[in-house]
Amino acid sequence: MAKTAFIGLGVMGYPMAGHLKAKGGHDVTVFNRSAEKAQKWAGEHGGAHAATPREAADGADFVFTCVGNDDDVRSVVYGDDGVFAGMKSSATLIDNTTASAELARELDAAAREKGFKFIDAPVSGGQAGAENGALTVMCGGHEADFAAAEPVISAYARMVGLMGPAGSGQLTKMMNQICIAGLVEGLSEAIAFGQKSGLDIEKVIGVISKGAAGSWQMENRYKTMIADHYEHGFAVEWMRKDLGICLAEARRNGATLPVTALVDQFYAEIEAMGGKRWDTSALLARLNR
Repeated sequence: MAKTAFIGLGVMGYPMAGHLKAKGGHDVTVFNRSAEKAQKWAGEHGGAHAATPREAADGADFVFTCVGNDDDVRSVVYGDDGVFAGMKSSATLIDNTTASAELARELDAAAREKGFKFIDAPVSGGQAGAENGALTVMCGGHEADFAAAEPVISAYARMVGLMGPAGSGQLTKMMNQICIAGLVEGLSEAIAFGQKSGLDIEKVIGVISKGAAGSWQMENRYKTMIADHYEHGFAVEWMRKDLGICLAEARRNGATLPVTALVDQFYAEIEAMGGKRWDTSALLARLNR
């Protein structure tokens, strides 16, 4: 059993922290900007809640953060009330936020200067993966630090992998989101094409999902797509945040992402349609409007 702290109880963080307690058997103290949610979590899971990130991190072996973006991470890590102010020497900060690789490298350098360890560990699998403890976790950091943290991370994961030094986890997550953007747009175009051709989409998917065109998106999203139901899943506004990180990194490293940039524009159109909280599969709604 490890003493842990979990900062950020959003759609992903709330169940992830729960698995650390229930499945991992760890001592968990949580912090959330909304104190009511932290109190609710502590009541449900039997853990503790703290008034500040610093108090949550006090004495912890592993401190997890899962917040919105780069600035949100900095707001809970730095400062008098941040986790760095409460962490003990040799403790490990594990950032599950999908953020920039630049931030990961910054945090790694700042942590090591203070005698801490750091792992960037963005996740994939969505709300269902978090609730089921079946996330894929892509990590960046030192091998020895990862080896010590992996058994703890595994409480909420189906797959945990070390991709390289600090920042590598975030870069891997960017690749993940680039792949998803292209897959969902292709699936949306195919379904729209089939609908206009008068095909039975259920029958078509039943066949092509078993061939080279098959994907997680096809298996798990086609039914809600053809039902024009998008009030679930990974929100368009979150995907736009992630794609913005991808495009910014591409400008830095010289990569060309024409499809990613185009799909990001399509998602902007969906936001204009009032769909910023719709699932990313709402690309079909844009084609059928």
